[in-house]
Amino acid sequence: MSAEQQHRDGQAADPGPRSLAQALRERDDASLGALLRSRPDLLHPVPTDVTQLATRAGTRASVLRALEHLDRFALQAAEALAVAPDPASYQELLDLLAGDDGDEEVAGALPATVALLRERALVWGGEDRLRLVRTARELLAPSASHSSPTGLGPSVAEATSGMSPGRIQAILTAAGLPHTHDTVSAVAALSGLFADRERVAELLEGAPEASREVLTRLVWGPPYGQVTAEPAAHLRWLLDRGLLLPTTPGTVVLPREAALSLRGGRAHRVPEPTRPRVAVAAERKPQVVDAAAGGQALAALDTVEELLRSWDEGGPAVLRAGGLSIRDLKRTATVLEVPEPVAAFWVELAYAAGLIASDGGYVEEHHERHDRPDADAEGYEDEETRDARTRRRSGEAEHYAPTPEYDAWRDLPPAERWAWLLEAWLPGTRAPGLIGGRDGRDRTLSALGPGLDRSPAPEVRRRVLELMAGLEPGQAPDPATLLERLRWERPLRSAGPRREQPEPPRTGVRPSYGGGVAANDPEALRTKLTEWALLEAEMLGVTGRGALATHGRALLGAEGRSEGAGAGTAAAGSARAAVVAALLAPLLPEPLDHVLLQADLTAVAPGPLVRPLAEALGVLADVESKGGATVYRFTPGSVRRALDAGRSATELHAFLDRHSRTPVPQPLTYLIDDVARRHGLLRVGAASSYVRCDDESVLDEILADRRATALRLRRLAPTVVAAQADPRTLIEGLRAMGFAPAAESAEGDVMIARPHAHRTPPRTPPAPVPDGPPAPDATLLTAAVRAVRAGDRAATAPRKETPQAPGGLPRTSPADTLATVQAAAMTGESVWIGHVNAEGAASQRLLAPLRVEGGYVTGYDHTADEVRTYALHRITGVAELADEPDGAEPAR
Repeated sequence: MSAEQQHRDGQAADPGPRSLAQALRERDDASLGALLRSRPDLLHPVPTDVTQLATRAGTRASVLRALEHLDRFALQAAEALAVAPDPASYQELLDLLAGDDGDEEVAGALPATVALLRERALVWGGEDRLRLVRTARELLAPSASHSSPTGLGPSVAEATSGMSPGRIQAILTAAGLPHTHDTVSAVAALSGLFADRERVAELLEGAPEASREVLTRLVWGPPYGQVTAEPAAHLRWLLDRGLLLPTTPGTVVLPREAALSLRGGRAHRVPEPTRPRVAVAAERKPQVVDAAAGGQALAALDTVEELLRSWDEGGPAVLRAGGLSIRDLKRTATVLEVPEPVAAFWVELAYAAGLIASDGGYVEEHHERHDRPDADAEGYEDEETRDARTRRRSGEAEHYAPTPEYDAWRDLPPAERWAWLLEAWLPGTRAPGLIGGRDGRDRTLSALGPGLDRSPAPEVRRRVLELMAGLEPGQAPDPATLLERLRWERPLRSAGPRREQPEPPRTGVRPSYGGGVAANDPEALRTKLTEWALLEAEMLGVTGRGALATHGRALLGAEGRSEGAGAGTAAAGSARAAVVAALLAPLLPEPLDHVLLQADLTAVAPGPLVRPLAEALGVLADVESKGGATVYRFTPGSVRRALDAGRSATELHAFLDRHSRTPVPQPLTYLIDDVARRHGLLRVGAASSYVRCDDESVLDEILADRRATALRLRRLAPTVVAAQADPRTLIEGLRAMGFAPAAESAEGDVMIARPHAHRTPPRTPPAPVPDGPPAPDATLLTAAVRAVRAGDRAATAPRKETPQAPGGLPRTSPADTLATVQAAAMTGESVWIGHVNAEGAASQRLLAPLRVEGGYVTGYDHTADEVRTYALHRITGVAELADEPDGAEPAR
C-alpha cells in the first residue's frame, strides 16, 4: 500500500472541524505544545484561550513568519492549496503537486508535509475539506496585479467577474460551446472546457502557431501580458475563445484552469519533495583536519591578542555616528598583517566577546536604544549615556579600548580563551562581511558601527555547521550543494510573489569576504552569510582544511543538549565551553618558557611562549616575523625601551641567560652593554627643559650638531644645557641624533617609563538581535498549554443571560455583585465576573469564590488556573452559569 493510500485510509470520513479554533480545541496537549514550539511568536503574551490562539495564528505577521520557516516542498504544498478550490480534498492537492502522470516521490512525501502544515496551524480541516488559513491564502493566491508564486493567474470565474453577459456568451460560441441562460452557467461551462485536457488539446489544434507560442510563454508564469487596442490576429484568436481574458485595460491573463491543462495538472514546474544532498568536495584524515583546525585556533588567539595589545594604551577614536574610520581600520589591518575585511572580522569578534568597547559609552548608547524594547526612545538615558553626552560636549575624544574582561580573558588557558570567542561568534547577529558596503540610506557601513545586525546570521551559521557535521569525519562539503540545501530548507520569499521558473545552472560558489549586499535582496544575503560562515569557521579553527573538526562537532552536540535544558543560560554556555575547550586543549601546543638566541641578534620562539616571557621579550625585542615560529630582533631601540621600562643591564643579561636554550651570543651582550653604558648619561628635566651631563665633551658634541638647531639649546654651565622645547620633544630630538637620554624627576632621579594600560569602564557585550522571540523551553510550554486549556474551559462555560457593559462584560449593581459572590462562596459554585484592572484593561473571568471580606473576593480563577484575589469595586458585574444538561459536568 502506498504512503498516499495509507494517509487517506487513516483519516476519518467526516468533514472535520468547522473553524481553526475548533481544530485547535480538538488537539491534545502534546500537539498544542508542538504548535507553540514551532511558532513561538504565539506565546507572547500567552493566549487567554484557544479562540485567541487561533486568532493570533491567523494574523498577517505570524503567518508570514510561519511561511518563511517552511522548507521548499511544504511551501509548494501551501502554494498549491492557495490555487486549489477552497476547501480542497487531499486528492486534489496531490494532483496539483504530482500532475496527471503522477509522482511517487511527491506521493510519498505529501502526507508528512500536510501533517507539518496542520501542526503549524497553516492548514486545518478534514481529509476531504483541507483549508489553508485565510491570511495564507491571501498572501499566496493570485490577485489582479500579480500572479501566484506558482505562476498561475486567477480562475475563469475571477477573471470574468466584471465582464458583460453578452461578451461571455460570445466567448462560448467561439469556443464551440452552446449558449446558456445565465452568466453563472456560462462561466461554469467555460471552466469545465479549460479543465478538460482533451478538449483543450482539440481546441488548440486549430490555433495559429503564433497563438500557441504565446501560450507557451505564459503557461509557467507570469500569466499576464499586454495587448494593444487592436490586437494582432493570433492574439485575437486567443481572446475570442477566452484563452486570454482581460483584467485591466491593456492587460490580459491566461486563466488558471487553462494553464493547469497546458501544464499537465502541475501547480509547479519542478516539485521538490526531496531535500538536496550535500556533496563531498574532498576527503581527508580526521587527524589532519583536527591538526589544521588546532593550528588555526592558535593563530586566531594570537591575532585577537595582537589586536588587543595594540589597543592596550587606548585604541582608535569613535566616529560621531559610531564605529571605526576607514583610516583606523587600515592601520589595524597593517598591525595584524591581514586584509582589511579580515581585520574587520577580528575587531567585530573581539567586540562581540566583550573584550573591547568604547570608553565613553557612545556605541553602547546606540545599542541600548535599539536593543531595549522597554526603553523610552525619547526619555531614556542611563548614567553611561549622560557621561558620554558630557564628554562630547566638553570635547573629550572617545576611543575604543580593552574592557576589564580582557584581563580575565588573557589569564585563561588557550583552549578556554578560544571557547570564549566561539561563545560570542556562534549566536552573534552582527555580520562583519557587510563592512564597506552601503545600507538602505546609502551610508557606508563601518566596523563597530550600527547597521551590521542581520537576524538570520546565527541560524545560517549554525545550520552550515550542522550540515557539515552530517558528513563523515574528515569530509569537506561542496559549497554549492551546501548552499542549495540551505535554499531548500529556507526558500526565502521576496516582497512580491516568486516567479516559477527553472533554476539557473550552478557551477560552484566562489567564497569571498567583505563587500556590500543589497538591503532588499534576502537571497543574496543568505548566500553571503553562508560563504562568510564557511570562511569564519576556517579562520577560527572550527573547521580544518574545509572539514568540521572534532571540537566543532562537540560544539554542536553540547549546544543541542543545552537547548533542551534551557538554551541561552549562563550555565548552558559554561557547559558548552567546557566541553569544547577540553577537546581542543590536546591540539594546542604547550606554552614554552624558553627561546633560541641567534648570533645575528635574533631570538626564535619555536612555539607559543608563556605570558610573562612573551610580555618581557616583547619589550626587549621587536617581532620580525610570525608563523609556526616567531622571530624577535634585538635593536638599540628595543634595548633602550627595556631600559626605559626600569630594567638594568644586569637584569637583562640574567633574563636572557635564564630563558635561552642556547648560549647568549657575544654580539647581543655587547649591544646591551653599549646601550646601557650610554643610557642615562644625559639627563633631561623640565625648566622648560634642560640637559645635564657629567661629561662636558658630550654636551660640546650636541651643541656642535646642526640637527640640534631646532631644539634651541643654550649652555648654562659646563654640565648643563637649557632648551626651549618640552622634555618629550627634547628626548626624541636627542635620540634622533643617536644619543640615549633618560628623563629625570625634580629630585634628580631617573624616571621609569612604563606602558599605561587603558581600560574602559565595565561593559556588557552587544546583545544579538533575535529573529523573533526565543524558542520556549519545556517548562514554559507546559505552563502555556495549561493556561490556554484553563482559559478555554472558562470561556466556553455556559452562562445565564445578564445585562452587559461595553465589551461584553456582565453588568450588575454593587449590591447584586456582593450578594451573588457571597452566595457562590457559600454554595461552592462558579460565577462569571467582569473585571477591570488598574491599567484599565477589561477581561472576563470564571471564578469559584472561596472568601469574601474586606472589599475583596478570593477564589479559584478557572481562566488563570490559580487562586486569585480581586477588589470588589473593580468587578463590573456577575453572571451565574447556566444549568448544565443532564450528565454534563460543570467547568472546573
